[in-house]
Amino acid sequence: MITIDYQSKLPLYEQIADRFRTLILRGVLPPRQQMPSVRSLAVELSINPNTIQKAYAFLEQEGYIYPVRGRGNYVADVTALAEKSRQKLLAEAEQLILSGKEMGITRSEYISVIDRLYREGETDD
Repeated sequence: MITIDYQSKLPLYEQIADRFRTLILRGVLPPRQQMPSVRSLAVELSINPNTIQKAYAFLEQEGYIYPVRGRGNYVADVTALAEKSRQKLLAEAEQLILSGKEMGITRSEYISVIDRLYREGETDD
């Protein structure tokens, strides 16, 4: 579920938080599901529990998880967060497209890039 890239320049806690954000936003970890315990995840990843705790603190601050005293951390309902994230990405894409238009990138060039990226993400399920 969570993998660490030791060659990455991103700190371990950011890699962990990023991966959980993705899993939560995609619905792999649904609302009210219990998160892995700090201790068990630290053992599984062979890293210091403080690193996991720091990642969880970031996720809690951002509203992705919430703690239940004595029971652990749980996935929050992120419907609003997901829509906010979606809108932010679309706005960023719009800015990139506008910048590209100013540089002479054509609509067909953008469409071919988008088509290629979506084809690469397809699976034969």
